[in-house]
Amino acid sequence: MMGLPSLHALDQAQAARIWLAVEPTDMRCGFDRLAERVRAVIGQNPLSGHLFLFRSRRGDRLKILHWDQDGFILWYKRLEVGVFKLPRANEGARSVELRASELAMVLDGIDVSKLKRVPRYARITDENKEKILV
Repeated sequence: MMGLPSLHALDQAQAARIWLAVEPTDMRCGFDRLAERVRAVIGQNPLSGHLFLFRSRRGDRLKILHWDQDGFILWYKRLEVGVFKLPRANEGARSVELRASELAMVLDGIDVSKLKRVPRYARITDENKEKILV
């Protein structure tokens, strides 16, 4: 059985990004329909190696889709009581990028919608410049 990657592993592999689809997803969706939602809703390539999160309408279920070199991995978590407290999205946003620490907090039952991130220094790289210009 394969588990979710550790925070340390995700932090070390900076290429792995984590995307959350803001709108609810039908939890009956399997690999192929979720991969299509990655393209249509999140606007990313499902084969990129990133993690893609989808929540149920009630908010008590999460699915995480990940491409692992030769096939998809699908994690599914259902809460017996309560709901996942997800970060707030900007008006009109269809997806939100999360940090590994935020994903860990969501899965651990912490309400990340109430957390406030303090400003931190971020070194500007060529990749960041492209994002800023776009």
